[in-house]
Formats: sequence, C-alpha cells, structure tokens
Amino acid sequence: VQLQESGPGLVEPSQTLSLTCTVSGDSITIAYHFYSWIRQPPGKGLEWMGAIDGSGSTYYNPSVKSRTSISRDTSKNHVTLQLTSVTPEDTAVYYCIRGNVWGQGTHVSVAS
Repeated sequence: VQLQESGPGLVEPSQTLSLTCTVSGDSITIAYHFYSWIRQPPGKGLEWMGAIDGSGSTYYNPSVKSRTSISRDTSKNHVTLQLTSVTPEDTAVYYCIRGNVWGQGTHVSVAS
C-alpha cells in the first residue's frame, strides 16, 4: 500500500484546512484497516489527530475533536482531513498513516 497526502501549503488563519490522503494498492473499505492523520509542528513531537476505519467509523483526539473531521470517498479510495478555524499553531507537517506505512507528509503553514 502507498499513501500520498495532498493539500494547500498555505492556509489563512480562521479558515478550514482540507487534506487528502490518496491510497493505492489497497481498498480503504477493508474492515481492520485504520487510516490515521498525524501531525508534527516545527520543533515538536507527533500528535495523533484521528482515524477512520474500514467501516467508516471515526475516532478523534479529544484535543482537536471539536475542529476535526475525517471522512472518506470510497469511489476515489481516499481519506480526507478537515480542520476548521486554523491558527498558526496548526502549522505542521501532516501525515497519513496506516499501521507502519506512512505517507511522505505534506507541510501546511497557517499565516495571513
């Protein structure tokens, strides 16, 4: 399986960040597979944001749950992360992962 993140490199404060994880080599509908979003702000550790499983059930980190939505498009075999009301503190490299398979990550800066 391969994972590829995509999205805007720059988002303005208060806007909504949307990222897509395109999955190739496997179906996102397989029940026991979880696709997670993790981020790493500059100079900080990794933060798990949430996940979606093969049935479409979602799981969120309480610290970002109120602003985060993870969804999927089974016809395109991709998983989407939306983060609302972003601030500069949301600047980070965002990764899509499944088990021990990581995408290359996509850097997002929040700035006006």
